[in-house]
Amino acid sequence: MSSVSVVIPCYKYGHYLEDCVRSVLDEQPGVDVRVLIIDDASPDDSAEAARKLAAQDDRIEVRVHERNRGHIATYNEGLLEWADGDYCALLSADDRLVPGALTRAAALLDAHPEAGFCYGRPIHFQHGRPLPAARTGTGGQVVYPGHWWLERRFREGTGCITSPEVVVRTSLQRRIGGYDPELPHAGDIEMWMRLAAHADVGYVSGADQAYYRVHGQNMSTTDFGGQLDDLRQRLVAYESALAKCGDRLPDADRLGEIVHRRLARHALRRAYRAYDRGRTDAVPVDELVDFARACTPDAEALPEFRALRLRRRIGTTAMPYLQPLVLSAVYERGREWLWWQSWKRRGL
Repeated sequence: MSSVSVVIPCYKYGHYLEDCVRSVLDEQPGVDVRVLIIDDASPDDSAEAARKLAAQDDRIEVRVHERNRGHIATYNEGLLEWADGDYCALLSADDRLVPGALTRAAALLDAHPEAGFCYGRPIHFQHGRPLPAARTGTGGQVVYPGHWWLERRFREGTGCITSPEVVVRTSLQRRIGGYDPELPHAGDIEMWMRLAAHADVGYVSGADQAYYRVHGQNMSTTDFGGQLDDLRQRLVAYESALAKCGDRLPDADRLGEIVHRRLARHALRRAYRAYDRGRTDAVPVDELVDFARACTPDAEALPEFRALRLRRRIGTTAMPYLQPLVLSAVYERGREWLWWQSWKRRGL
């Protein structure tokens, strides 16, 4: 029977702990699971809630920080100092696992020693509402070559993983090290890329793996200024992964160019959408453009920059009303281009 060490960092989330821990210990048949709850000096009764759970189940261990060390140090304490199972997982106290998630993940990693970690589909749910129904079958197993999966991430420039759905081979986690304290908001993206640079990547298909709770206290930032910070953090994360793993990636320079261009396009898209939505007063358009130019020298040749230039000519007042016409014109030009290319291929 495979063993899984689950680290549950907690800061002021004591009221979620019981549901989180029960999803780990009571709903994962066929695996030997242990839990470490690390309370990062919560000012409320979170530590008391953790100790109460530990008193009821000897598979639970609790550590309480006397002073707040921050989430990165807390993650690394659990994953690098405590976890000793075959596999390890990091689960925020406000999230929970889907029944059988660790069973499916362990089965995949048992069957594919070349896979360094695996993940699956998370379900996002709104705090205060009932849990959505989850797929809980045995699931399928897909393993992607690590470098192929890594290039996909560089081409998309986004993180495809939320976090609670990930299970990592503990030996690999120790080999590559922990989360980077220089990346407080994008350390997870960099972590997945580092793992993929060293091993293949597993995916549990056909079943859901975790519940991610959406509420006002989530660490992810969705305000307009935060979107620029998000892009900056992502850029640093990708550059950090290349710096740390470049010797394992013969095409590191090409990957760097790809992701710089992709992030520039993301920034310009956010800039021109501010005109579509009448939010140029709230969105840092100029800063987004500066970011895009810093990412790639040909930023002004990108189609997103041309879209932004058009919207600037139309103006902030009229653009929200004219958006359907502009999008229709762009769509028609695209159809004409595709039609012309099809005729060229026929040699007509």
